[in-house]
Amino acid sequence: MNEIEPQKNGWTWEIKPESFWFQWELPQLWRYRHLLLRIVRRDFLIHHQQTLLGPLWILFQPMIILVIYLLIFEKAVGLSTDGLPPTLFYLSGIILWTLFSECFTGTAFTFIQNGTLFGKVYFPRLIIPLSVVLVNFIRFGIQFSIFFFLLLAIDSSRITDDPLRWILCLSFSLMVIAGLGLGLGLVFSIVTAKYRDLVNVIHLIVRLLMFATPVIYPLSIVNPDVRIWFNLNPLCSVVELFRFGFMGEGTFTGLQLLYSFSCMALLILTGSLLFNKFGNKLQDVI
Repeated sequence: MNEIEPQKNGWTWEIKPESFWFQWELPQLWRYRHLLLRIVRRDFLIHHQQTLLGPLWILFQPMIILVIYLLIFEKAVGLSTDGLPPTLFYLSGIILWTLFSECFTGTAFTFIQNGTLFGKVYFPRLIIPLSVVLVNFIRFGIQFSIFFFLLLAIDSSRITDDPLRWILCLSFSLMVIAGLGLGLGLVFSIVTAKYRDLVNVIHLIVRLLMFATPVIYPLSIVNPDVRIWFNLNPLCSVVELFRFGFMGEGTFTGLQLLYSFSCMALLILTGSLLFNKFGNKLQDVI
């Protein structure tokens, strides 16, 4: 079942077997907005019910990773942070990378984790990927509050110099990072539903891609001769933009930001087309 639309010819619903590349479900998504919010609430509660610390894990997880990064990369290795406070430098990379990786992996496993639900009742399939993004935005908001508090505590002048700058940089960075995770996840959700062993490939991609993204190092320390290859990663410029917006240091150009935005738009378009065309056909596979 690929499409259900209200009709004006006396029928209440029409069920069509065809699937189309260009089958945008925006009107249906709006009609099912309450379901979207319920799924977001369900997913958030499931992750934190029957746990010792509950939602506090959202705060503790980046702080534990931050301590490890400080001990290894700052104390033991002495890796440069481009003159920025190490605590703020590493924490900014951690929360941004967590947003991307969770949006990507959560969306990529859409059919694997929700196959039973898809087989029981009809609703726009894009509801599930969108709920993944919204849940991770909530988590990011909680983690960002730690970063913002530490920023005020360590050097409040960095945030009061130009508040418009950090608002714009924050908005653009979050849009592109979440969009890249969503678009890439939509593409992989089709292939992982059919080839389950690609789940391992996704985890490997996430691990390797982190080292090609300036999470634990600034892009400025990369050799200029090879930096062009790093800039092929659309996450690089937006991570640097985020740090520039809040801490005044970042290595990027307007052309690189345009490239990152274009990659995000292309991935979302490609992922949506594949999701529309093959999403309903995968019900027999899952």
